[in-house]
Amino acid sequence: MDRMIYLSMSGAKATLQRQDVLAHNLANASTSGFRAELQAFRAVPVQGSGASTRVYALESTPGYDATPGPVSATGRNLDVAVQGKSWLAVQGLDGTEAYTRGGSLDVSADGTLTTRSGLTVLGDGGPIQVPVNSEVSIAGDGTISARTGNQPPQAVGRLKLVTPEVALIRGEDGLFRGADGGDLPADAVARVQDGALEGSNVSPVETMVAMISAARQFEAQMKLMQTAKDNESAAAQLLSLR
Repeated sequence: MDRMIYLSMSGAKATLQRQDVLAHNLANASTSGFRAELQAFRAVPVQGSGASTRVYALESTPGYDATPGPVSATGRNLDVAVQGKSWLAVQGLDGTEAYTRGGSLDVSADGTLTTRSGLTVLGDGGPIQVPVNSEVSIAGDGTISARTGNQPPQAVGRLKLVTPEVALIRGEDGLFRGADGGDLPADAVARVQDGALEGSNVSPVETMVAMISAARQFEAQMKLMQTAKDNESAAAQLLSLR
């Protein structure tokens, strides 16, 4: 009886955590450059006298799905799709360097190149400043050129593109950082596709099917807990009759 309760309880908790991850992925199915979050569980024995047969299922974070998302042409000069396994460097809200695949860029009122969410885009030498009221274009190597009036285009900076050798770590702000927390070096051979955006690699259909499966698993775990309760009540009744 005791074992059934522990098994069903840990299984129900693990299923709820899986539903949270799936719901988060589904909510970002239309977010540019989003990487689906993966989830796994590992068995951890309960420590204590007489508890050697008890095992909990604890959540572990294996990382994210690195499969590239679909690239769609937008025709917008400030949209870029990072190619291969490279990432675009931005400045997080905490001031640290972070990385994203979302390449929808914009120019703020003071001429700073930012993402659509307002994060400062970093170049090889720091934030990139663009002349106000200028026409901006981005080359395949990340070089940013600005053209003001009838003057010829002038290079104002270059996007910092990095290609990590190991998987990045997703932060609570949704941005990615190096495994050791340090800044990654710029990759001179990294490339972007201008006038295009990379979509999310989340499959809405597969995620919905997984959510339905998780909901059924949760119901099965709850039925096990109810069965354990009924069996315990029946056993207590038999003992009271004796």
